[in-house]
Formats: sequence, structure tokens, C-alpha cells
Amino acid sequence: QAQDEEVVGRIYEAALYVKNAIYGRRMVFFAPLYVSNVCANNCLYCGFRKDNKGLVRRVLNLDEIRREVEILLSEGHKRVLLVAGEHPTLSGIDYIEKAVAVVYNTKVGVASIRRVNVNCAPLSVDDFKRLKACAIGTYQCFQETYDLETYRLMHPSGPKADYLWRLHAPSRAMQAGIDDVGIGALFGLTDFKFEVMAVLMHAQYLDATYGVGPHTISVPRLEPALNAPAANDPPHAVTDDDMRRIVSCFRLAIPYTGIILSTRERAEFRNELISLGVSQISAGSRTSPGGYYDAKAHKPETEQFSIGDDRSLSEV
Repeated sequence: QAQDEEVVGRIYEAALYVKNAIYGRRMVFFAPLYVSNVCANNCLYCGFRKDNKGLVRRVLNLDEIRREVEILLSEGHKRVLLVAGEHPTLSGIDYIEKAVAVVYNTKVGVASIRRVNVNCAPLSVDDFKRLKACAIGTYQCFQETYDLETYRLMHPSGPKADYLWRLHAPSRAMQAGIDDVGIGALFGLTDFKFEVMAVLMHAQYLDATYGVGPHTISVPRLEPALNAPAANDPPHAVTDDDMRRIVSCFRLAIPYTGIILSTRERAEFRNELISLGVSQISAGSRTSPGGYYDAKAHKPETEQFSIGDDRSLSEV
């Protein structure tokens, strides 16, 4: 709640101190690997929403996934975040298992992906056990908004409309033996201060209940997306100053947790947020299935959201 410029400045200084004390100058890099954009949900902020008739739908086959991974390896990536649209049959646990195996088994010379994190639909405990058996790194599931009224408004139909099923996905993952989970809110849907407190309470709950808090917290901000009304006109737009406050407060409140920043943000602002607590960033990202192979023929009609930092991994 602080408004005094001197106090806010000290908050930023403290956040950098804590980050340097824990992480030093180490940064973790990764690339999102979108394997499908077919989705059964109708989230008003997402380009993948079911009612978006302008989106070109695609589910990568195993050879196409291998091709994407080969490109990422050639660029120097060692970690990927596998992302799939929420569809019960086309991108369910059977498909995710095969996709993760292909990523791990793909090699370019001696180079291979060391860690596959997964962002997919919430699963049952039994299916989370199958996911754990794939030797994944982090299971990532964002509540998007913790405000129930806003949640219902933004998720009018599809499996994701069930607030509690999504809220307890990290708990079910923990129960299945995945003690490495990532949480977060999509800033811009409602009051960012409420969302920050809710994420912190979720982290506190996981720590108290399962003995370990979230491995990562992500801080995405709404960016324009094809035929996604809430993304193109955010209900509660978040300013750069708001983002500085969000990152620094997370770093101070949960010092052990990795803070992830995507390429939604522009390059110079990403550089600045690193000094306020961000410890993991994506680089050279594409947000559509097959996006790395298709990079020369950019296809916005297949993307989940627009990108603000298009630098390569080596440039970042």
C-alpha cells in the first residue's frame, strides 16, 4: 500500500538485496513449447478460446514436436515449458506423456533438454501420478484470477469454469508426489493488490499443508490477443509501476521462490524487472504450436498472445 516515493525506493532496494543474497547473478532461461492450441474453454482473455473462429487450430504430432525441440537445442536451450490447450481428448494425459518423452529423447549432437516443465489442464490425482512418472520438472497451473466473481465472468464455459477444481490442482499434484509446482495470477483482470495477496495466501497454504511452497510464481500481464475481448481491453489495466511493485513484493514475501517473467513484456522493461526480483525468464519465445519452425513465416493467427520481447536467447 506504500505511496511515499522514498519508501517505495527502499522496497525496490530490499528486493534486489534479497534476490542477490539468494540467487546471486544467476538467471534461469527457458523456452515455451506450445504443442496444441485446441481448447474446450472460452476464457475471454485468451486467443485460444473455443469461440475464436479466427484462430488456426493445430495439434503437433510427435515428429513436429521433435522438430521444434531440435530448433530449440540448436539455439542453446536446455529447459522447455511444454504448453497445451485444455482439451480432454486431443491434449489429455495420454498425449502429454508422449510429448514429454519426445522432448527428453530428442538430441542435437550431444545436446538434450535437461528439464521439461509442463503447463496443462488440471488433472486428477491418478493422472498427476502419470505425469510425475514422466520425470517432469515443475507442474504449472495459474488460477488466472482468485476473485470468484471475476473468475466466473472470465470463464463462461468449458472445464475451466470450475473455480475450485482449478484452485486445488497444485494440491492434487502434491498429493500425487509432484512437490514442484508453479502458481500465479494473470494481472489485469481485477485489482492487482488482491491478486498478489491471494497468490501469497495460496503459497502459504501449500507450505503449511504439504511442507513445501511453490517452486515458481509467474507474473504475466494481459497483452493483446486475437478475438480476446478482455485481453484487448483489460478490465483493470496494470501499469509499469504496478508491475515493479508486484515483482518486488513477491521477492520480499517469498524469497525462496523463483519469479518467472515471460516475453509478454518489452525488452528494456524485462531487464529492469530482473533487478527487482525476477529469476527466471523465457527467451526467443513463440506462443503458437509449431512456432519455432514457422518463425520465418510469422503466423499471429495461431498465437495465444502477442510478444513484447523478440530477442533471441543469445541476445537476451
